[in-house]
Amino acid sequence: MTKTLASYILAHMKTTIDIADDLLLRSKRLARQCGITLRELIEEGLHDNLARRERRPPFHFQPITVKGKGLSPEAEAMGWEGILQTSYRGRGT
Repeated sequence: MTKTLASYILAHMKTTIDIADDLLLRSKRLARQCGITLRELIEEGLHDNLARRERRPPFHFQPITVKGKGLSPEAEAMGWEGILQTSYRGRGT
C-alpha cells in the first residue's frame, strides 16, 4: 500500500455508532437549520468536547486527616471486616 493511499484511508475512515433516536433527530434538525451536514455537526461537537476535556485539569485527590490516636482498641480488635460490618449494621444487607 502506498503512503498516499494509507494517508487517505486513515483520514477518511467510516465508523458506525449507535445514537439515541431523539438525539439523532435533534442533530439532523439542527444541522439542517445551520446549513451544514450531520457529519460537520458531529465533528464540530467532538472537537469542542475533546478540547474542553483536554483543557480540564486532572483530578487530584486531597487526603484529609484528623488529629487523633488512631483506631479505638475495640475497632482495632474487630479488624477491617468487623469495622465494615459495624458501619453497615441496620442499613439493609
